[in-house]
Amino acid sequence: MLALDGPCPRPQPGLLDGTPLVALGILAVAWAAAGLTLSEPITRVAGLAAAHGALLGTAVAWARPGKWADWAPLEAALVLAAAAAGARLHPWGAVTYAIVPVWLAWRRGSWRLRVSWRTVLPVAAGAMFGLGLGAHLLMNAALTFGHGVRTGPPEDLAAWWAYDLGANVLAAEVFFRGALFERAYHRWSFSTATAIATSATLARYLADPLLPHSLGIAAGAVFYIALLGTGNCWLVARTGSVAPALAAASVFFGAYRLLGSR
Repeated sequence: MLALDGPCPRPQPGLLDGTPLVALGILAVAWAAAGLTLSEPITRVAGLAAAHGALLGTAVAWARPGKWADWAPLEAALVLAAAAAGARLHPWGAVTYAIVPVWLAWRRGSWRLRVSWRTVLPVAAGAMFGLGLGAHLLMNAALTFGHGVRTGPPEDLAAWWAYDLGANVLAAEVFFRGALFERAYHRWSFSTATAIATSATLARYLADPLLPHSLGIAAGAVFYIALLGTGNCWLVARTGSVAPALAAASVFFGAYRLLGSR
């Protein structure tokens, strides 16, 4: 009788419960079809939209399950395709990546992507963490591989930063920290949840065709992405918000884009 009088605990969702498999399958087929039938620039846009849209859309579907959430990856992919097309059509067209966080804010997922006076200090701490890691990357790359600071056209650098803020960093942190880590952390220990989220992040970046595939670059990517991912998991667990992790990753990748060739 005492058990009947007590509150009924809400069951935690499984790690992959609510994954929009149909929408993800459509994205995969569309990406493959584009690669087989369309030109290389269009294929690149389709691949970017499908990959990042799958991450963002799945995070939305996990956070707000329902009939319309099942199609969130397709929505995200369409928004990302429009942004990527704008970036290709004009030297300063990368500003169109701003529509991606606007779409995400409209969707208002439950990963608590909000900033208030209580999160200003954690966001600043996250930015300082990313700055320290990025400065170490630049120094290490200069001493080990002889890389300098990029001196190319400013619009090229601005385009990379816009891509990171509106697609690359946004999709990775919202999914791997705001969705995957949070789900795993509700079920297991911090170390287990961090290992799951960080391993998935490493797999995502090592499979990225934009990453130079040399042994030295791959080893450096594993080291820095593992440190960044672990630190960002701690920030999310400590603050309950993905905003500090977004700040850390944005500043780190901002420093990474400054790397020039030898």
